[in-house]
Amino acid sequence: MSNRLMRLRASRHLRDLCAETEFTRAQLIQPLFIVEGLEHDEPITGLRGTARQNIPSALRQIERDLENGVTQFLLFPVPGEKKLNQFNHHFSQQAISAIRRQFGDDLCLWVDTCLCSSTTHGHCAVLDDARINLDATLNELAQAALAFAEAGADGISPSDMMDGRVARIRTRLDEGGFELTPVMSYSTKFASQFYGPFRQAADSAPQFGDRRHYQIDVRHRTDALACSERCAEEGADLLMVKPGLTSLDLIRPIHERTGRAVGAYQVSGEYAGLALLAEQGLTNFDAALRETWHVFKRAGAQYIITYGARYARQLGI
Repeated sequence: MSNRLMRLRASRHLRDLCAETEFTRAQLIQPLFIVEGLEHDEPITGLRGTARQNIPSALRQIERDLENGVTQFLLFPVPGEKKLNQFNHHFSQQAISAIRRQFGDDLCLWVDTCLCSSTTHGHCAVLDDARINLDATLNELAQAALAFAEAGADGISPSDMMDGRVARIRTRLDEGGFELTPVMSYSTKFASQFYGPFRQAADSAPQFGDRRHYQIDVRHRTDALACSERCAEEGADLLMVKPGLTSLDLIRPIHERTGRAVGAYQVSGEYAGLALLAEQGLTNFDAALRETWHVFKRAGAQYIITYGARYARQLGI
């Protein structure tokens, strides 16, 4: 069943994420980059407090984050071995299972679902001679979503922007017995200049061309709204705009058109801009970060994905 309202009531973490009458740390989601084969943490340029980590280091980081009040995490698994057109499920499942074994129900773990970090070409799809094979792509995404759920993911977060991926993922999850596993879709995702630090972190830069033939043109409001409406129709439980600050005008209209909770992703370039300004003495990082969060909430964002979620307690959130 694509439209199952009980999914977002199924755990305390999901109920807290979707509470509409307050703004708490429970509505901030902390990204994690777990990289296969790393010996030591690798700080990410511009992303204050964020590093590429191996599994043991990430587990220690999560423990510190939980102590600081973070309960929502978005995992980006980065496999050591890339394939031409396939996911490397093994490492992703290993990372998810390790987190679930150690922390149980103390957290809510969303897993980014996209091919870009797994493929040799760095694109978000299965390619045949540089052209997207849509059906094969949807099958890979759906199979990955099922594998992540089987390993212990609380929710699936497809970021690829392929037509029909939410419907295919929802069907595969339901067939696999994961009817209550929610889908948090990157439903309105623009082809943006603000993703640079992330691509370093996730090792996901395309090796040729760009992603403008499947991500949304920043000039196209109608397309941006239609993409979120489509994801809602296909069964997405939560919707998202990305980048967050450059999509403020879309958050409330998407919610009004779909009735779904809509979040904002404060992307790596937006967050890094605050950090770099602070390094030059041009702003107060804590105050600027808190200000951006309140602006997201003012615009109607139900939840916020931000690299600074782990600082929320010290910022008074």
